Amino acid sequence: MQIATDTTRNREPGTENQDAFAVAGASPVRGLKSLGKALLDDLEAAGFVSLGDLWFTFPLRFEDRTQILPMHALRPGSSAQFIAKVEHAEIRFGKRRSLCVIVGDGAQRVMLRFFYFKQAQADSFKVGQRVLLFGDVKAGPHSLEIVHPRYKLIGEHESVEVAGALTPIYPTIQGLGPARLLRAIDAALAQLPKGDGWMPSGKQWPSLADSIRALHRPANRQEADALKLGKHPARDRLALEELLAHHLSLRLVRQRVRSERAPVLRATGRLRERLLASLGFALTGAQKKVLAEIDRDLASSAPMLRLVQGDVGSGKTIVAALAMLAAIESGVQAALMAPTELLAEQHRRNLERWFAPLGLFGVNLSARVKGRARESTLAALANDAQWAVGTHALMQDAVAFRALGLAVIDEQHRFGVNQRLALAEKGRFGERRPHQLVMTATPIPRTLAMTQFADLDVSVIDELPPGRSPIQTVAVSRQRRLEVIGRIKDACAAGRQVYWVCTLIEESDEVQAQAAQNTAAELIDALRGVRVGLVHGRMKPNDRAPVMQAFSDGDIQLLVATTVIEVGVDVPNASLMIIENPERLGLAQLHQLRGRVGRGAVESSCVLLYEPPLGETARERLQVLRDSQDGFVIAERDLALRGPGEVLGTRQTGLASFRVADLARDAHWLMEAQRLAGPLIESEPRTAEMLVKRWVGSAVHYAKA
Repeated sequence: MQIATDTTRNREPGTENQDAFAVAGASPVRGLKSLGKALLDDLEAAGFVSLGDLWFTFPLRFEDRTQILPMHALRPGSSAQFIAKVEHAEIRFGKRRSLCVIVGDGAQRVMLRFFYFKQAQADSFKVGQRVLLFGDVKAGPHSLEIVHPRYKLIGEHESVEVAGALTPIYPTIQGLGPARLLRAIDAALAQLPKGDGWMPSGKQWPSLADSIRALHRPANRQEADALKLGKHPARDRLALEELLAHHLSLRLVRQRVRSERAPVLRATGRLRERLLASLGFALTGAQKKVLAEIDRDLASSAPMLRLVQGDVGSGKTIVAALAMLAAIESGVQAALMAPTELLAEQHRRNLERWFAPLGLFGVNLSARVKGRARESTLAALANDAQWAVGTHALMQDAVAFRALGLAVIDEQHRFGVNQRLALAEKGRFGERRPHQLVMTATPIPRTLAMTQFADLDVSVIDELPPGRSPIQTVAVSRQRRLEVIGRIKDACAAGRQVYWVCTLIEESDEVQAQAAQNTAAELIDALRGVRVGLVHGRMKPNDRAPVMQAFSDGDIQLLVATTVIEVGVDVPNASLMIIENPERLGLAQLHQLRGRVGRGAVESSCVLLYEPPLGETARERLQVLRDSQDGFVIAERDLALRGPGEVLGTRQTGLASFRVADLARDAHWLMEAQRLAGPLIESEPRTAEMLVKRWVGSAVHYAKA
């Protein structure tokens, strides 16, 4: 496909060209009469309301079914279409029921494996049956293999027509089969208007219509490969526009919030002095610097919007507590919201330990607070409570604060912009809204911070408190499991405590991971005399809390857990952590888990108990963890190796989902998007709003909340 470029000057918002594209994109899908009522109904049910919804649903990849290869040309690691005859078929029963079909051409054989099949399907693979096949070829123990190939049974002398172009593979949409979605997108692409759309100056860009068409229907494999590798002008144009739209959406949020008023908080500092005197340790220079930045914000009538980043164990919680004291001393309330009950409970214990001696009254609100206790808590929030800690429950309709002046949100990325703003709206009193302080223990790579937190000022606690011991990290094959168990026995005998982290709660045929429940039973049997506890995400909070408390108190020596202990657990006596199947987790998450040890003065160790053989990527990731204890270095490598969805936790509420842009690959366009955003908001606000609506959609209302 030849991509047209246009050297004309950028259109000002409101021109005929600009409006034509916006109007066409907003046209209802119902206007595509050729699709039929049933398909139109299913499209709307799946969320495809306008033509733009279809235009901006891009293929995940392309399959080349334009040729039929001879079987001798099949190679592991490639996708291929070929014809073969069935030589043998049987249903095998093992750990998992499967249909195994051997096909060949007399000289070459390939094993087909189906894990999801019906009996009629198995019966159709008769010996001698000719089959047209397409799939991903891999090396098997005895021959090449394809798992779940696409196939068509064909007659002995039936001719086969190949596709005339690459076949786009779109995301799976419930209620819409691939062929129906493809037909709908083809119909929508036929309605693309001519014209450029908005384009930044300084470069010859393909038009918006041509760019969209190129991503959906590349002319050949070379063009598809260029799109995949990020070396195509159409992809660059859309990636820049998408990054710009996301950046604009957060800039508009910031502009809207900062235009409002917040209470001016100027505390005397007496409560802070009393708390600091009772701690028994001094703040680090980094903590003092960040606290000074927070104090400057609190003393302003513009609402504070600040993110505090700090590596595991850097002391973010005490900084948040000192900020809360400034609010309380100024006569307003302070609330801390956490994403899980486990983390909220940890914060509650810390705040009560620090604030109760100061004579301050606070409450805790989560889903487990019910009945009269809940009524009493709600009444206190509306009257005499000076501070509160809780989960999402703090945002419920029934909650009414007397005068919330500071909202602290921990692990910001687990909530998202909308939920953070919802808490701020909940705390609105009179014409004023509360200051917002958000924290994360997941170091955010710079490129990710620019897209996810563009509405926030960023502070970094880049110094660990003195006395923290370095953590020795080693990777050990599961074949040395008994040796690792012996190491646990030695640690417990020396008076230390141990974590054993499993990545699953129950056994699964899908992955080779030891279940936490089975592991706990195994370790109880192997470590006679060692007190073992078990926690996982499916336990009710009332059942999990006593176990965590017993481990914190030292009554439990070995805690077997899933990743629920990733944040919010502080046991200085714990000096050994075993993470089973670390190859299943991201670097950022492994770093978070590792940070549960090394919180005291004793030398600590983290054992990564992996399942061999390790792939090249998994080996590289574990090596990064062994080489570095700097969370920011690790996060940058995690972004490069796994992508933004995994750095912040897969598909978390607060993570922007990009359709075209790739943050690791498109960092240079991110800088350009940041440069363009300010002037665009100032001089072309209508264009800015149009771009946000096109790419971010519902996020537009954040800026109007």
